[in-house]
Amino acid sequence: MTDTEFPLIQFMREGFDPVSELARIRAEHAVYPLQIPGGSTVWFVTRYEDVRAVLGDHERFSNDFANVIGMGSQQEDPGGLGFRDPPEHTRLRKLLTPEFTVKRLRRLEPRIEAIVNSHLDAMEKQGPPVDFVKEFALPIPSKVVCELLGVSYEEQERFEAYAKDRFDFSGGPEASIAAINESMEYLTDLVARERRNPGDGLLGSLLRNHGDELTDRELASLADGILTGGHDTSTSMLALGTLWLLRNREHFDRIREDDAAVPPLVEELLRYLTVVQVAFPRFAREDLVLAGQEIKKGEMVLCSLVGANRDPALRREGDPDMDTVDPTRDLPSHVAFGHGIHHCVGAPLARMELRIAFPAIARRFPTLRVDVPWEEVKFRKLAIVYGLESLPVAW
Repeated sequence: MTDTEFPLIQFMREGFDPVSELARIRAEHAVYPLQIPGGSTVWFVTRYEDVRAVLGDHERFSNDFANVIGMGSQQEDPGGLGFRDPPEHTRLRKLLTPEFTVKRLRRLEPRIEAIVNSHLDAMEKQGPPVDFVKEFALPIPSKVVCELLGVSYEEQERFEAYAKDRFDFSGGPEASIAAINESMEYLTDLVARERRNPGDGLLGSLLRNHGDELTDRELASLADGILTGGHDTSTSMLALGTLWLLRNREHFDRIREDDAAVPPLVEELLRYLTVVQVAFPRFAREDLVLAGQEIKKGEMVLCSLVGANRDPALRREGDPDMDTVDPTRDLPSHVAFGHGIHHCVGAPLARMELRIAFPAIARRFPTLRVDVPWEEVKFRKLAIVYGLESLPVAW
């Protein structure tokens, strides 16, 4: 790995696994300095306990986007929960959380089942081979987000483009920033339309119940956070999870026959795959010491979620190593959805999608297989959200 590539280690993978250099850093350094072009130092945290300590400490570490602007970013503040500190974060999350309770989300369950089955029907009608990403993993979360927000499926293609492009670093940071800005402009217009005629979805509900408390920009930023957290991440989990299942047939067969096997397998795959590779950046609010390392006020800390979830320190005696999948593990909570006050508000919806989709795939297509050699499977490169570009399958 060259010096130029080294700062990008947090965005790199080898198949399902983190690059081997990440394990070396985790073993040798509790907090590792990444030298960013221009001379800045970013502190890279990879161990489970240290990652949880940073993510759970909003008093010493800030998420405020103003820190990014202070580092020279030209991007307009996108708002949302991910780049907000209390008390603003507390106010906005309090409005949003009731919309994501398990009880509230159950109303979406029949629609998610119908969306999943309709795309399986379409795959069956089209006949093999098909690109599983294009025909299933990508459109399912798009339509679920449309259902959740209460907007028409005509918005789907834009949702897909905005959600994917912001996390793809292969075109450089400028392309990602442009996608975020375009998304915010589009969603602000969408909110203005919704305010004139509130619908039955989440946007309409927030406008009816809290319209006087939220500006169009604030509501657009919340919608952008839902789009960010609920679309590309679910697409990646559906695609990568299915690929893993097709390479581990005993689990594929088990979830077809045993409903009780599905939730623990989904949870273990969330840990093992950890598609969101790094958490939102944190910035030290004061001079502090983290795991023995002095960090100055204002310096950036990046937490490797995939590094934390594969930390050998998590392994219990008698369990296989953390680089394998074992649904019977007895582990503390993984950090695939983050930790602390910024834990992903949409986690219950993501779990629901996966628990519905994986067994439905196995039951409809029990002979499903990957239709290209392993070395031709196209994984994303340099992406915050790791996933597949395409996945040709047949049955």
